[in-house]
Amino acid sequence: MMESDHARPLFPGSPPLAGERDVVSRCESGIKLPLAGLKILVTRPRGQAVQLARDIEQAGGIPLLFPLLDIAPVQDVQALQEQVSRLVDFNLAIFISPNAVQYGMVAIREVLGSIPENMKIATIGMGSAKALRELGIMDVLVPDERYDSEGLLDQLQHVAGWRVMIFRGDGGRELLGDTLKQRGASVEYVACYRRSKPGQDLVLDVHPDAMTVTSSEALGYLWQMLDVKSQPVLRDTPLFVPHPRIAELARRQGWVHVHLTGAGDEGLLSALQDWAGKSGFRIQERGST
Repeated sequence: MMESDHARPLFPGSPPLAGERDVVSRCESGIKLPLAGLKILVTRPRGQAVQLARDIEQAGGIPLLFPLLDIAPVQDVQALQEQVSRLVDFNLAIFISPNAVQYGMVAIREVLGSIPENMKIATIGMGSAKALRELGIMDVLVPDERYDSEGLLDQLQHVAGWRVMIFRGDGGRELLGDTLKQRGASVEYVACYRRSKPGQDLVLDVHPDAMTVTSSEALGYLWQMLDVKSQPVLRDTPLFVPHPRIAELARRQGWVHVHLTGAGDEGLLSALQDWAGKSGFRIQERGST
């Protein structure tokens, strides 16, 4: 694995990234940069990585973009539209992820025009809730603290007789649907997008100072994509993850420095900044590494 003085995108078409000389210049001007010069690997899907990358740049860091999941529309659009046409007969629609919001709402608007009146809407995370509110859907049920299926289930105790439609990617955990069925609800899954492993190997020209991974599936792909030489090197790199389930998998894989963060981009950025401050990183001390 070779290093260079400047970070550059890891896939074609990535947005340009700040160079280390720019960071030094901003440091010399007296601007406080908590991530000054640190190279941070951002592994969110392409459409969701931009904001975190910008936040890292604004904090003085250098984001290295490499999506560990490819997101695409479903192939059987007719089946998706048939399912969505029956949404009017349901009581609750749950969107599992921002991608589910994006692709699910496109299908809903194409078939129905809008969310049916009096439909209850729920998500398992703040990112999905934000995506819905940006589309004008303001009344969204979100977990109070734990942003996962278990957290949402805490708020869906009395659902006997309800019909629930869950928008998600192909596959995924069954805990949410299974538990709702046990509580007397009728549940139907809607696969509104596809997830897949990127069709390229992970080759880093620059060794990252820290890495962010936001799903267990993506972490599994990352480990598969690393070559034999890269595994022991990156395994010692601080890894930032937003959920205990991902952290547990990382430790089983052998990652040495696993940091559990708060939810969303805000949680990841806050943890990165806390770590950088406690670690005492300074770009001047690190030279051109």
